[in-house]
Amino acid sequence: MIPAFLAALLASPAFGVFARLVLTFIFWGAALGKIADYSGTLAEMSHFGLEPAALFAPATIALLLVGSVLIIVNRVAWLGFGMLAVFTALTIPIAHPFWKMEGPMQIFEFHMVVEHISLIGALMVGAILCRRLELERSAPR
Repeated sequence: MIPAFLAALLASPAFGVFARLVLTFIFWGAALGKIADYSGTLAEMSHFGLEPAALFAPATIALLLVGSVLIIVNRVAWLGFGMLAVFTALTIPIAHPFWKMEGPMQIFEFHMVVEHISLIGALMVGAILCRRLELERSAPR
């Protein structure tokens, strides 16, 4: 049986918001970094072959922010989870093609991909749980 203080913590709306902030930090933090160094963001897009960079940069920032906000405010969060999961999956062949590398860089990028896959799994679980909650709330009683 779960201790009462843990049950209370897990049931707390504030803890839910905090958990969603922490989970999405990698995304909204990256978006804010891309905004803060927009010229670097354009260079990054070009480096990875995402041209025109002036189109991909704002689209990437918007996707990262919108997906994060949907999750944080818990409104159609399943959509936010899906957006960020697809984004994360697409970064693997674009930014982390370890299969094209050799030596220490290949090992480093392989571990990045493994972390990305685990994060995608967490986002999938989040989408499942949010959708279940939506269905429970809308079910007739």
